Amino acid sequence: MTMFADRERAFEAKFAHDAELNFRAEARRNKLLGLWAADVLAKTGPEATAFAAEIVRTDLLSGGQADVVAYLVEQLSGSAAEADIRNKLDECGAQARREIFDDLQ
Repeated sequence: MTMFADRERAFEAKFAHDAELNFRAEARRNKLLGLWAADVLAKTGPEATAFAAEIVRTDLLSGGQADVVAYLVEQLSGSAAEADIRNKLDECGAQARREIFDDLQ
C-alpha cells in the first residue's frame, strides 16, 4: 500500500508545483503586458510600474485573460487594437514562461 500512497503524494506534489509555475508565469505575463501598455501610454517610472501592477490585479480579481484584454482595450483606445493586445499577450506569455523556466535552472 505504501507504494501507491507514495505515488499519489508524488502526483499531488507535481500538480501543486505545476500550478505554482503556471500562476507565476501568468503573473509575470501580465506584468510584462502592463509594462508594454504603459509604454504605449507614455508612462514611465513608478507610474508604469503601478499600471503594470493594476494589470496583474485585474487578472487576479477577474480570473481570466479576457478581462485583462477588455481592460486594456478600454485603456488603450485609439493607441492599440484588440488584435495587437492579444498578440502582445501571447508574446508576453511565451517570454514569461521562458523566464520562469530559466529561473528554475
